[in-house]
Amino acid sequence: MTPLAAAAATVPGAIPAPSIEYGQLAPMLVVFAGAIIGVLVEAFVPRPLRRSAHLVVTFGALLAAFIWTCVIAGSSTIFAKGSAGHVAAMGAVAVDRPTLFIQGTILVLAFVSVLLIADASHDVPEFAGQAAAVPGSAEERASLLAGFVHTEIYPLTLFSVGGMMLFPASSDLLTMFVALEVLSLPLYLLCGLARRRRLLSHEAAMKYFLLGAFSSAFFLFGIAMLYGFSGSVSLGKIASVAAGNTGSDTLLFAGIALTGVGLLFKVGAVPFQSWKPDVYQGAPTPITALMASCVVVSAFGALLRVFYVAFGNLTWDWRPAMWVVAVLTMVVGAVIAITQTDVKRLLAYSSIAHAGFILTAVIAASQQGLSSSLFYLASYGLTTVGAFAVITLVRDPGGEADHLSRWAGLGKRSPMVAGLFALFLLAFAGIPLTSGFIGKFAVFQAAIASGATALVIVGVVSSAVAAFFYVRVIVLMFFSEPAADGPEVVRAGLFTGIAVAVGTVATVFLGIVPEPLLSLANHAATQLFVR
Repeated sequence: MTPLAAAAATVPGAIPAPSIEYGQLAPMLVVFAGAIIGVLVEAFVPRPLRRSAHLVVTFGALLAAFIWTCVIAGSSTIFAKGSAGHVAAMGAVAVDRPTLFIQGTILVLAFVSVLLIADASHDVPEFAGQAAAVPGSAEERASLLAGFVHTEIYPLTLFSVGGMMLFPASSDLLTMFVALEVLSLPLYLLCGLARRRRLLSHEAAMKYFLLGAFSSAFFLFGIAMLYGFSGSVSLGKIASVAAGNTGSDTLLFAGIALTGVGLLFKVGAVPFQSWKPDVYQGAPTPITALMASCVVVSAFGALLRVFYVAFGNLTWDWRPAMWVVAVLTMVVGAVIAITQTDVKRLLAYSSIAHAGFILTAVIAASQQGLSSSLFYLASYGLTTVGAFAVITLVRDPGGEADHLSRWAGLGKRSPMVAGLFALFLLAFAGIPLTSGFIGKFAVFQAAIASGATALVIVGVVSSAVAAFFYVRVIVLMFFSEPAADGPEVVRAGLFTGIAVAVGTVATVFLGIVPEPLLSLANHAATQLFVR
């Protein structure tokens, strides 16, 4: 304690100075500092130099944050054997192994996603030159001719990534709500910055904003209910009051339901999934990759922390409702995906189905369920970024070839690109020797161990249904004749090439040699349950 704080503590009624463990919060602080520096770059650096400056700041911040996360994870003082981790920032942020695993995963996925955002090798950039210009107006045409590109996307991305890191680390619900808004608000803007199909992009941003605002309101109302129940927003305090059965059950169950709505919206679970296909389709593809990987990891991390820590003693109360949500999510995602003709909407419904598969592990409410969820999130995120990176390479005049009919015969035009996309689709389907198979096996095994065998049967059937539309796309690419005016497969730029390579290597390596990541996930899962 500093002399000033000690003096203040002796004054009657004085507010004690907060104790902030900056070293343990450094990964998030580095990312937020990079975002603030990016804002200064926008203000003071000449336009021709901004992109280069942003790349240095953005990649540097993400890399430094990841290295610091690894340093904290290896700290013997915080994570000694039997340690419960640490709660930093006056109890607002949990620093434990699941937090660091999720934060490390988010940083890796964000780094790869920023590679897609930063790739300037395409003839038609992904992002609008002037977001405020009305689509089709003279102002928009002038910005296109001038070659303007929004470089604000880099600090916005860093702000969002910082919120994603804080979201699953929050140890009280008020901090979690702030993190939710910090990660969401930049994404609302980024979704509306697509250069082509501007009206569709604006519609996606508006839908995401309005539905996101409603879900945030539900989440905040749930916080109020839980505060009324326990007198605190701390997850540990809520758990202890619930275990003592000293509060109002009405407030408790209403709080569980309302906070659950806010969290399930972010993961895209049914019946809160309606935003996902429209937003994934309308947003710029690199931003879709960021959302489909990083946001899903962050949201599931927060959901696991809330339901395993705050409501861990109430498993029999929330599991029946979560069963219904998981079944609906798997079935709806798999069945509706069959009818899709847009490749990004197809992957959106695929993402919904995968959210249902992860929920089967969440329902297990065990250490095995937590570890299998962590592995699934990491492997699925890397495969997803790789798949969206491939989508950016198949282009019609003026932009990407989104309609599935344009992918007919792609295997004859570009066997490598079609083969890589087929690999990612097979991983989504859970075919052996891919990371998707190991992920599904892990989450289903955790569910069976917890007695949810019926849920696993639904998951297996849904996986079989999902495999149909994945194989349909593969057949379309390799066993159909290409159209005379078929899309062009552009040469991957350096950044996109690295993103595709990372996704490919991760998909194959984690399917053949999953033990290192599985061991890391198992090790991380040993700490969340220590009260």
